[in-house]
Amino acid sequence: MCIIFASSCAELQQIADEAMQDQTLTNADISSGLKQALRQGVQDRVSDLANENGFLNNDLVKITLPDELKRLDNTLRNVGLGNLADEGIKMLNRAAEDAVSEATPIFLNAIRDLSITDARDILLGKDVAATNYLKTQTQNELYQRFQPIIENSFAKVGADQVWTNMINRYNQIPLTQNVNPDLTDYVTQEALKGVFVMLEIEEKQIRESIGMRKTDLMRKVFALQDRN
Repeated sequence: MCIIFASSCAELQQIADEAMQDQTLTNADISSGLKQALRQGVQDRVSDLANENGFLNNDLVKITLPDELKRLDNTLRNVGLGNLADEGIKMLNRAAEDAVSEATPIFLNAIRDLSITDARDILLGKDVAATNYLKTQTQNELYQRFQPIIENSFAKVGADQVWTNMINRYNQIPLTQNVNPDLTDYVTQEALKGVFVMLEIEEKQIRESIGMRKTDLMRKVFALQDRN
């Protein structure tokens, strides 16, 4: 109990010290601290998604089949073509990983342009206010950048042929309804969704845990949020 009490006191003292320090924070300091937090989220979370299996091995963002193709997946597995179905899903996620590598400079530009007024509003806003800001500022540009990369990725690894083969095999099965989805658009949308899911996780952790604030300025700035 003594250890727990001592630890709690130390943490409370840290919060108190930071509260005293943040009285001298300027609006420019708040903007800089928030920008550091946003860059941390991009570097720690978005960069991971661009790695091999960054989507495929992450259950929070793994791209599964659109509703239109879930019946196709089940049918292929039932007729002994599970390996073909698995390969198709892997290629969807590979394409998303290829595209996400293009996200970082777009996010960094949006972070750089963050105004002082926006910074204070975001800091004292909802628990995903920073992510929502980035989404508003970047979503359209990200879609335009992701879409051709995903399309090219499908062609590069032969995913377009795999999926054409899968869909053709499925459409030949008696009593099935023919499908012809736009997989490029679907994967683009899912890749964007995955990026913002991971940014939300990082933002919530920074807001909730002092240990996630990796710079002195971030700790001082988010002490303001802690008191509101």
